[in-house]
Amino acid sequence: MYKRTLTLGGVAAAVAAAVVLTACSPMAPRAQGGPATNATTASQLAANKKNAVDFYNQFFNQHDLSAATRYISDTTYIQHNPHVPNGRDAFVAAFTQIFKQYPQRQSTIKAVMGEGNLVALHVHSVNGPGDRGSAIVDIFRFDDSGKIVEHWDVMQPIPETTASGNGMF
Repeated sequence: MYKRTLTLGGVAAAVAAAVVLTACSPMAPRAQGGPATNATTASQLAANKKNAVDFYNQFFNQHDLSAATRYISDTTYIQHNPHVPNGRDAFVAAFTQIFKQYPQRQSTIKAVMGEGNLVALHVHSVNGPGDRGSAIVDIFRFDDSGKIVEHWDVMQPIPETTASGNGMF
């Protein structure tokens, strides 16, 4: 007759598996500032998505620097781009220079995604005619008032060809 014994290693593995499954479950608590809180509603998420798109179009396409005042928090703005300091004024100063250098710079939003208080935009940005541009993912964290309080981005130049034959968008 076959008899199975649970060793101390087996118990440790079972406990570790339970911890991992619990941490990955939708009921697990999220870190502060994480993608979702119980207070984030579908209507808040929809409003945050709209604010992200409106901000992007006004600031990056119309080069309306005053859009930063309307959409970015004046008290706290945490910037994760390594070339731009924290703070709304520092962000505006950096793009004032970029827009002077590239007055025809435009960005086309290809996709909008969101969860909780985070909104991500998948964007094709070009500096002007003839520029292949870059594929960008901008991630914004919003506060309860609908203002942007934190930003991350990932940028990749668009190559002429890809190994897969698939485009960036």
